[in-house]
Amino acid sequence: MDVAHAIRALANERRLQILEWLKDPAAHFPPQVYGDLVKDGVCGLFIAAKLEVTPPTASEHLKVLSHAGLLKSKRVKQWTFYKRDEARIKEIKKAIMASI
Repeated sequence: MDVAHAIRALANERRLQILEWLKDPAAHFPPQVYGDLVKDGVCGLFIAAKLEVTPPTASEHLKVLSHAGLLKSKRVKQWTFYKRDEARIKEIKKAIMASI
């Protein structure tokens, strides 16, 4: 597990905000036509709109979080949906606490 990679991914307020919103997606995002907010995740376009950034900018943040193992992605039609990887987040928390 590359904890340093995860910590670098978390060293950005927008990425932290995305993770916070995805804790309870139904409370932070409107219903989607395709994909369940909880089961499938949130469409990257909804995340971009809520961040008030362009889709490519949001995509870069989502890519960093995904590569760090903090998010899981799923393709539905032409959209990509994102949700938290709770098991990986728990592992990272445990590794950070062990190293302090």
